[in-house]
Amino acid sequence: MSSPQLEDWVRDLLRCPVTGSPLVDRTGPDGVAEMVGTDPDRTLAYPVRDGVPVLLADEAREVGA
Repeated sequence: MSSPQLEDWVRDLLRCPVTGSPLVDRTGPDGVAEMVGTDPDRTLAYPVRDGVPVLLADEAREVGA
């Protein structure tokens, strides 16, 4: 699955709804695109479905630790 096709200005506005940190594109452990928060204390990853990031706290997974 590919990264979300978002305009740069939209991407710059996106934030983790839990921590408020900026989000970056990554590929998850299952090889699927996701957006990951940059908060060093609580890093959360959000799925990307059909090119759209799903920024719901219930859909997030903890990264690391």
